[in-house]
Amino acid sequence: MDQARSAISNIFRGEPRSYTRFSLAQNMEGENSHVEMKLSNSDADEEVGNSVGDHPVVHVNKSSRSPKNVCFLIIGTVLLFLIGFLIGYLANRRQKECLLCPTDQSLTSLADKITDDLPDTLPEQDLTLDWSDLKRLLGQKITTSTFMNSIRDFISGSHEAGSEEDERLAISVYEKFKSYDMKPWTDEHFVKVQVGSSENKVTYVGSGDREETIASPTGYLAYSATGEVMGRVIYCNYGTPEDFKALVAQDVQLNGTVVLLRAGKLSFAEKVANAEKMRAAAVLIYPDRSDYASLPPTTDLFGHVHLGSGDPYTPGFPSFNHTQFPPSISSGLPKILAQTISADSGKKLLQKMKGDNVPAGWMGSFDGVSYRLGADTDRVKVKVNNVLLEKKIHNIFGVIKGNFDPDRYVVIGAQRDAWGPGFAKSTIGTALLVELARAISEMVTKDGYQPRRSIVFASWSAGDFGSIGATEWQEGYLSSLHLKAVAYINLDRAVLGSETFRASASPLLYNLIESVLQQVKSPTSSEQSIYAAVGGEDWENTVMEPMKMDDAAYTFLTFSGIPSVSFSFIRNSPVDDFLGTAEDTRQKLESRTQDLYSTAVAAAQVAGLMALRLTHDHLLRLDVEKYSLFLRTMVSRIVMESAKLQNPGALSMQWLKSGSGDYSRAARTLLEDIENSDVTDAAMSRYINDRIMRVEHGFLSPYVSPKETPFRHIFYGAGPHTLESLLDRLGVFRENSANFSMDEYKNWFALATWTIQGCANGLSGDVWDIDNEM
Repeated sequence: MDQARSAISNIFRGEPRSYTRFSLAQNMEGENSHVEMKLSNSDADEEVGNSVGDHPVVHVNKSSRSPKNVCFLIIGTVLLFLIGFLIGYLANRRQKECLLCPTDQSLTSLADKITDDLPDTLPEQDLTLDWSDLKRLLGQKITTSTFMNSIRDFISGSHEAGSEEDERLAISVYEKFKSYDMKPWTDEHFVKVQVGSSENKVTYVGSGDREETIASPTGYLAYSATGEVMGRVIYCNYGTPEDFKALVAQDVQLNGTVVLLRAGKLSFAEKVANAEKMRAAAVLIYPDRSDYASLPPTTDLFGHVHLGSGDPYTPGFPSFNHTQFPPSISSGLPKILAQTISADSGKKLLQKMKGDNVPAGWMGSFDGVSYRLGADTDRVKVKVNNVLLEKKIHNIFGVIKGNFDPDRYVVIGAQRDAWGPGFAKSTIGTALLVELARAISEMVTKDGYQPRRSIVFASWSAGDFGSIGATEWQEGYLSSLHLKAVAYINLDRAVLGSETFRASASPLLYNLIESVLQQVKSPTSSEQSIYAAVGGEDWENTVMEPMKMDDAAYTFLTFSGIPSVSFSFIRNSPVDDFLGTAEDTRQKLESRTQDLYSTAVAAAQVAGLMALRLTHDHLLRLDVEKYSLFLRTMVSRIVMESAKLQNPGALSMQWLKSGSGDYSRAARTLLEDIENSDVTDAAMSRYINDRIMRVEHGFLSPYVSPKETPFRHIFYGAGPHTLESLLDRLGVFRENSANFSMDEYKNWFALATWTIQGCANGLSGDVWDIDNEM
């Protein structure tokens, strides 16, 4: 302040002035910026004369301090201030009017967005609507007619991530959220995606030099290696680990070969990863008629082969606003070529292949094809010339803020982009997202609903390339999401048929799913609930499936440690033989459902009731005891497998059993605390809910890197830290102990044990409440 006053005083008194000139040059290649500073005296320095006796004479330019000049200076200063104010105001207004301008590119807490404009304290009060009111209102607000009106805005042709059509849909979602007074915002990311090339080609060479083109596909597998290879073609069914083991058992050499695989059962990425482990040079994937009977034979397939999620060129960290990091690539990127071909091209290639008959169960259903493994003379040349591009993508968000715990929130998300029409893959989910946002916001603004917690609605881009939009967002807020996000509800592929219902979820959500299925009518029969239609008390065996890596909810569960759920209304079989093709149209989906819009309404009811239940109740509807059962089952399997070792005593099961027991005791203690507590007390319910929310994140191994091993969950993740991996390696040890390091195994075994123990301690509460019986 003293310096400021001195500077102002100098201006008015005409004292010497100096200036500082800054030259800012920023290296656009990501190097550190540098500043060049130059100082010089003003040419208008006052002149000082010689002193005479005790009275020095100072010569000063009097015009610099005349009243006229002073007046001009004041007027100029005021004008500069007004101009600066107007520029700042207009710039701020322009930013607000830009629909897809990111409102916050820094990694600030997401809770700051949600709790913005809320008072510092909110008194606890009774909710004005009970659960029966909420169910009734949701049923009234989402109907077949409202859904039909909503979906018209999102029907589109091909809308790949980062395209103009993808951005148009993003603006439409943003405008919808804005009209619901949900204060929408965006996250902007610059990500790398790989697109196909007209030069991609598959050629059959055979025993001579004469070449025959098998395919020049328009479909492609993003993130394939590029180049050209030639090798013997080998048929290997679906490309599962068991399929490759069957080839090895027949002494089939796979090194340097081109492996031909049927689409289905596994994701494209898993198929290619399995082939790469066997040292194949390339992979071709085709849709066999036995699995894709309704697909036109010339249809091309699209997908990606990144064994992971998110931008593979920023693994473990977010790609916000051209964020610069050292060059890095995901360990899940394949180093071999991968390409899809049509059913016609697959049939043509199979007809040329000779050699031994395939194992039992490997036969497809092409007419005139004998299905052979392939002979030494069956050679194929594969050329993949995909192009890597940087694309700007936008995630769109809206929020309905909670009244009592606004910094705790349920996230509901849907993929917006698609290769081709993507009607079932993205259009239905986006329409469901917007309809749920409209219905619940109306319940708040018009019907008096006061949600206890917030609901965040998220429209993701680049889902087709491996849940890039959703993963980059999680990476940006990874340090806080598990403390704030109660659950993630995925709307992708929610309607693929109408005959039955399937779901994949964290065990914490099983109880909630069962309750909701009992309250929603089956879309094929208004006389019974979905729960009754899928088998009643046996619902878990018929409904619940393991969550797959290409599910958008998978990263929320295994990377961020957030309880997550995906669900689908499906046909009995096949399930998704048109996804990732140009056949994913409205007409195709309507032909597979008894009533598309009634089924979509049922899907909205399932997702909506789950979200409302998680934001309405004092205590979170998350069943911590369910993991006790899962943990005991897995520990029992490991104990039984270890007993088969020649020296069972080489591996002690004591600490694993103890950790499992401590978790079960902690879960029971929590239930006792709930019974003995006043859960209507705001502080008490928040304390208990925080203990519950630690569980899922507690099962993420803290001993592996999120960058190198992103899916850290010991139950559902991928890597040597998982319980399933520990179980599998015991079988490997029994088969080939010579190449097995027991010391390394014991290390991973101990780390998994202490992950379980840490989760039990987190569930127990404060350190003085922990009583480990070890």
